[in-house]
Amino acid sequence: MLITNYKGWKSYARFFSAEHCQAYLKNNYKKCNNDNPEQKGYENCYAFLYYLEHGQIYYQQAENAPLILKPILLFYGLVHLIKACILTVDPDYPETTSVLAHGVSTRKRKKQNYQFFQDEVKFQRNGLFPFMSEKMFNMKQLEGDKITMEELLELIPELDDLFTVHESKSTFTPIYTQNEQLIVPDKLMDHYHMTEDRLKEFLTTKSRNHIEFSNEGLTFQLNKSSFTGISPIKINLESSSYVLPHKKDNLCLFPELMVHYLLLYNLSMIARYETEWWGELTKMMPNRDYPFIKSFLDITLKKGPFLVYEYLME
Repeated sequence: MLITNYKGWKSYARFFSAEHCQAYLKNNYKKCNNDNPEQKGYENCYAFLYYLEHGQIYYQQAENAPLILKPILLFYGLVHLIKACILTVDPDYPETTSVLAHGVSTRKRKKQNYQFFQDEVKFQRNGLFPFMSEKMFNMKQLEGDKITMEELLELIPELDDLFTVHESKSTFTPIYTQNEQLIVPDKLMDHYHMTEDRLKEFLTTKSRNHIEFSNEGLTFQLNKSSFTGISPIKINLESSSYVLPHKKDNLCLFPELMVHYLLLYNLSMIARYETEWWGELTKMMPNRDYPFIKSFLDITLKKGPFLVYEYLME
């Protein structure tokens, strides 16, 4: 059973008080060993509060907007929420204008026979994406690295059913619960080509020791309920369960918040600049692109704010 107290936007109510935000930021800045946490908490409390409020408004508008506008509203909603997250760990944000760019790029004009799954985003040296990656998750992205839409979609646990139907492949395995313990299915050893001991070591180290295995089998307990950062263990919000990816490459440690950012960035660019392709997709539903894009937009509407809230509560 998934341990989370998240109740949608109701959970954010605590932050819509400047007094609470000031104390919350002061506490965070103390942990960061800031020289003047009280002063910085006072200076930043309204910026933090308004980032969250503006983000919420974008998401609420996206919920009621037609599909052709959703990616744009959701992207800017997520950007505001991410800026709030950064402000909790960097009291001087934004120090320079270079951190305000998107931090990723995509081909503006799509080629003939364009395939969404093969489309790529490229990481830039400066901007919000590399900045959030470093500040929030202590990860450095390499300038010029690329990632495809298919690779990103495969990292969204809630899309597993669609991959099974359209691609005849499963992307995640659920972790079972029994007597308040979590159990990794044996079949995952086959996917990872690992022995039981090696799999235990892999999951423990890659999850930053937030899990503790018992001596018997692949049964473990959580030392921490949230896996929204760097860990191969992900959360499926729709099934309210923990899951593990079938691929154990470097991408399996990619924080899901960054995955949502990259997908929404590209979809928002398509919605703005590729109006003919985007209009045809939303009206004609010609191929697998439509169900994956529509499903992702429905998922990120709920999960983006969830991932941000879990980060803020850590």
